[in-house]
This record gives sequence, structure tokens and C-alpha cells, in this order.
Amino acid sequence: MDRTERFYKIELLLKSRGCVSFATLQAELDVSPATLKRDLQYLRDRMSAPIVYDAFENGYRFSEASAPAARGGGGPRHELPGLWFSENEIHALLTMHQLLAGLDDDGVLARHLQPLMDKLQGMLGADEGAARELMRRVKVIGTARRRAPSRHFELIGGALMSRQRLRLRYFKRSDRSESEREVSPQRLVNYRNTWYLDAWCHANDALRRFALDAIRDAKALEAKAKHVPLRELEAALDAGYGIYGGGDAKLKWATLLFDADAAQWVANEEWHPQQKSRWLDGRYELQVPYSDSTELLMDILRHGDSVRVVGDKALAATLARRLRSAAALYAG
Repeated sequence: MDRTERFYKIELLLKSRGCVSFATLQAELDVSPATLKRDLQYLRDRMSAPIVYDAFENGYRFSEASAPAARGGGGPRHELPGLWFSENEIHALLTMHQLLAGLDDDGVLARHLQPLMDKLQGMLGADEGAARELMRRVKVIGTARRRAPSRHFELIGGALMSRQRLRLRYFKRSDRSESEREVSPQRLVNYRNTWYLDAWCHANDALRRFALDAIRDAKALEAKAKHVPLRELEAALDAGYGIYGGGDAKLKWATLLFDADAAQWVANEEWHPQQKSRWLDGRYELQVPYSDSTELLMDILRHGDSVRVVGDKALAATLARRLRSAAALYAG
């Protein structure tokens, strides 16, 4: 067993048997005396485990101050983290934390997770410098991030978990207007470095998606949130393309034909979970569903003359107008 498992085994033996001799601990863990001494010292110094040596019983136990009240103890009972992690799993969790930090506005999530991260680093035995070095080995590069105020993120996250309604003052960019909405939070979504709230809007009596950076003010209400099944939520908001995937418009399919050079990149990309694709003599055909073409057009335009819209005359005409308008900016 690795060291993390030994820590939990020591904790279990001391809790279940009260006082355990050094020889018994060594036999149960199947380690050398030097390794056991290091483990006991590490648990005391780095994990704050109140392990003491009882000379009268010639064994190790938890101090009386940390014992349960039923056994005469008066202080808080010591507990190692409740989940058992191997060292590889701890490395994975620390890496995940670094990835999450790359999505985190103002360090809101990282701040609440830091105590757990400190314990995990302690379980690895890495000193502070080594732990920092480990975290620097994972880098997340975000572009065009729209930051959400931390006070809104925490309030909305809390309302989502406690199933409370919210009152929002929301700025609508399309017509530059503000409105007040009472909503029932259903899901937080991070999409292309921007946070969104999927919620039931009680004014519209329908599911809506709100950009957190466009929320001007938010207040938690006493009323319980309306529950929307996840399957219904996904069907309403995730069927079409990108962040504009929902809405009442009929779902359509766009067929995009990429030339051989662009195909080498696009063939490894997921544009939509339900996309369809095939190779055609070195070219790559990609079909994606959409209900609103706004974001789909932006993604097609970034490929310039390496892609052509096939079959969908309305989408092709809109794309052609956008390209002509862009070209006109540089004419003459």
C-alpha cells in the first residue's frame, strides 16, 4: 500500500482499538520500523493528528482531548479527509484544481477549495515550494474572458445549491435595455471562458440563459425555486449550436465542407455533441444542428475561404453578405 493508504490504516487502527503497539502497527502495515516512525511523525506534524505514546499501555493512541465525549474526551475528534485517495489520484485532483482556477473569476472557487488543496498537498508530502512547482506545470490560457463579479457568482451559486429563487436586474445587449426578472436557477455553465446561468424565467414562463457578466444586480429570495428536470433543460437549451442553442426556432442542420488543409484541424474538433461528419477525397464534411446562426456564422467566418456552406441557401446568403461587408472595409 502507498503512504496515503497507510495514513488511513493507522487512523482506523487507532480509532477501532484505542491503543496499538508499535509492533502491531508495523505488522498491520507491513513496513520497516523507520517508515512507521516517519509516518507517525508526519501525521502529527503535517496532518495535525493528536497521536501520543502511552507508556503505561506501551502503545500509540489519540489523545484524550480528541476522543469522543462518550469515552471521556472533551475536544473535537480528529478526522483525516473522508475520501481515500492514492497519490496518483491526489495529483489528478491538484491538476483539476489548477484547471478550475483557469476558469475562476476573482478566485471565488479557488478560495473555497484552498483548505482542501492544502490538505491534499500535505498528504503528498511535498514542501511548499514543490507544491507550487507542481501547480505551475499546468497552465490554462483563456481569451476574450468576460468576468463576472464575485459577489454575483457566490450568491447565484449558493441559490442554485439551496434551490432558492433570485431577483435579477439584467442588461440585454441586443437593445441595450435593463429589466428585472424573477428566476429559478437550474444550472451554471462555463462556455468559452464565460459563465452563464440557465434558469426558469417566471416573467416569460420559460427557460432562459443569462450571462453572469450582464447581471447588474442579484438578490436571493425566500421562495423555493421551480424544479426543471435535467432532460428537459438539455432539450430546451442544448439542442442547437453554441450558447444560442435554445429558443423556439425550429432546429436546422448546416453542412460545411472544409478543404484538405483545414480538414486536418477541424476533423479533431467537436463543434456540437450531435455533429455528423465524413471524409470526401481529402476534404471534410461536417454537419451541425443550429436554431440561431449567430455563433455558427462566427465560427465559419474564422475559417475564411477554407470552408463552404452546402445546401442551406439562407445560411450561405447570410455568410456571403457578411464576407462582402468585411471585404468592403478594406476596399480601395
